[in-house]
Amino acid sequence: MSETIRILLVGATGLIGGKVMEACVGREDVRLSAIARREAPLPQGIRMELFVAEPSKWGEVIEAVRPKAMICALGTTWKKSGEDEAAFRAVDQDLVMAVAEAAKRHDVERFVHVSSTGAAIASKNFYLKVKGEVERDLTKLRFGRLDILRPGLLRGQRDNDRRPGERIGIAMAPVMNLMLHGQYRQYRAIRAETVADAALALAKRAARGRFIHDNDAIERAAKTLPQIGEG
Repeated sequence: MSETIRILLVGATGLIGGKVMEACVGREDVRLSAIARREAPLPQGIRMELFVAEPSKWGEVIEAVRPKAMICALGTTWKKSGEDEAAFRAVDQDLVMAVAEAAKRHDVERFVHVSSTGAAIASKNFYLKVKGEVERDLTKLRFGRLDILRPGLLRGQRDNDRRPGERIGIAMAPVMNLMLHGQYRQYRAIRAETVADAALALAKRAARGRFIHDNDAIERAAKTLPQIGEG
């Protein structure tokens, strides 16, 4: 039977965070807790703790829970930030780094962060540039294990938060995916459930180091998550 691991999730109210919680229903190998700024609907049948607190108090929650691993699924959208660079950075960079620094300070061994395909410090795209800067800064913290997930377009139901172009892209995803090969495979759409399963599987891995996962690697990692009842 595999080791039961305590995992703390941040970003529980988002698409990936919700799927992480759903994936933990009935699992005996994961003890899940989560932090959020507001109440989030919990999947039926799940046994977990949800701490609702202002971000300034999240470090105290991390200290109290003492997780071995954290999954960071924090993130906003350009639209939600009011298309304001400072507002976008406040969530996708400042809050992510504050959480990561608190995790490191309280001896969290493993950190799984959901980033984006195309993330690069040198990118001319503001969104991708910020994602790249966060990846760089997370690396500097030197966690025992750091996993950075770079999914393509996420397929899943968001609550009233789909831009028209994004909705069209998701609808066309099955066809577009067939057209994206080689270096372009990383831009294929991917199910949010797959990303969540990969995040859980990677949080359970003990091997030390820094690992970056594109769509194909995310798919492979997701398949290694034990099925319910396998232990």
